[in-house]
Amino acid sequence: MYHRVDLPGSRFCVPPARFAAQLRALARAGFRAVTLEHFTAWLAGEARLEPGDFLLTFDDGYRDLHHHVLPVLRELDWPGVVFLVSDRIGGESRWATDDEARPVYPLLDAAMIATLRAHGVSFQSHSRTHPRLTALDAAALAEELAGSRARLEALLGEPVEALAYPFGAVDERVAEAARDAGYRFAFSTRSGFNRRGEDRWRLRRIDVHGDDSPRMLLRKIRLGTNDGGLMPLVRYYLRRLLGKV
Repeated sequence: MYHRVDLPGSRFCVPPARFAAQLRALARAGFRAVTLEHFTAWLAGEARLEPGDFLLTFDDGYRDLHHHVLPVLRELDWPGVVFLVSDRIGGESRWATDDEARPVYPLLDAAMIATLRAHGVSFQSHSRTHPRLTALDAAALAEELAGSRARLEALLGEPVEALAYPFGAVDERVAEAARDAGYRFAFSTRSGFNRRGEDRWRLRRIDVHGDDSPRMLLRKIRLGTNDGGLMPLVRYYLRRLLGKV
């Protein structure tokens, strides 16, 4: 799970050179990005995933995806998935729950989205205005989810079946609203491995931070954790030695 790929500004912003190094390291280690369609078909028991296959996702739809991410995806011939805030396309990252002090950044416009789609990037929903969904009443929640899906389908001309919860905020009521709005899958910010039989409206992802080295990211993915330090790796192999894994 990536957010911005640009000049360092927060822990959720990965510098372009580091992003390229991360993905190239994954490719050298035998990892390969797959399409959302392939991943969801695997979840349904209708396709096979090979060792090292993974889903590459980007939240919010920042404009730097067009500038810094697309060249790397083209180099590796990898697909990706971008979760768009439908009412902010072509605008700035002024989220519904933001305060005035939060920095804002430009977002993809329709022409950039079309270019990315032509190179294998899938676009899905991240709500209409990026609120904390668990704080909304039933009517506002339904409008954020169904409204985003309708607008994106009109823009893209194809079904939008996946959602990423803004801020990772999800409870049973929000998950049920996502199902009611017609989404077949939804992604959380919980770390860990996805397996067949996983709750399809609470799928897991690994968070990528701006200071993650390629080796740290490889450790995160192999261990299914957001902690890329050495201690989780040591604990993992100790547990294997003790027969607890």
